[in-house]
Amino acid sequence: MHIHELEKRWIQISIALLAAFAVLIGVAAFAFGVQVPTLERRVDPTRLDEDPVWSNPGVREIVPGEQYEVYLISKAWQFVPRTIEVPAGAKVTFYITSADIQHGFKIVDTSVSMQVLPGYVGKVSYVFREPGEYMMICTEYCGLGHAAMYGVIKVLPPQK
Repeated sequence: MHIHELEKRWIQISIALLAAFAVLIGVAAFAFGVQVPTLERRVDPTRLDEDPVWSNPGVREIVPGEQYEVYLISKAWQFVPRTIEVPAGAKVTFYITSADIQHGFKIVDTSVSMQVLPGYVGKVSYVFREPGEYMMICTEYCGLGHAAMYGVIKVLPPQK
């Protein structure tokens, strides 16, 4: 079977691009800590107030100053809780679900972004290196109050 010389070159370029993309994805995942949000488990969105974990959402300190878990509920134009405080340099794992419809969850100026679906708990981790305030916003249109759906993560200087 004869393949034209230009077609061979394009095949080689395509294979080289695929290899380069695979290497870049590996570097992003392992060297820079970029991760894909995962679905942790299922939950009944109509009974969140009866669930021991979801009836009191907020920050839970796992290892003082080093590791935290944040449980967030997104519902009709708000994140519950609306304000979160964690220290800089700590690994923060977010568990987030929706009580009503599909929402989005993005922390501005970070790589954290995911869809939030009713009935599912999404999980993503992040380390805030710099103290400051980081906005949480909804990235999926969820109705008339969508533009008002935001929250704040206050990253405090590390405790000595």
